[in-house]
Amino acid sequence: SIVIREANVPVNPTVQAAADMLGFDVLAIANEGKFVSIVSAESADECLNICKKHPLGKKASLIGEVVETRDVPTVELMTKIGGKRIVQMPYGRELPRIC
Repeated sequence: SIVIREANVPVNPTVQAAADMLGFDVLAIANEGKFVSIVSAESADECLNICKKHPLGKKASLIGEVVETRDVPTVELMTKIGGKRIVQMPYGRELPRIC
């Protein structure tokens, strides 16, 4: 399973405000120019430092970790207020994809 820490996910405050106002989950709406990499815990800091050296990677962040799964693998979000929820696969169309 994967655990994501919401507080570590870099989201533009304007985007977050618009998503909140419209009732969208920023983890499920169309988004261009993002990069997610899964690397070993031993390589995480080195990979993060490499990303931050690139002009587009200045806000790079370690947002989560892979943890042992007991039953069915899931992606869980640890919320900013200490809750936990399963990140659902997007369904339907929240926003059109332009690409």
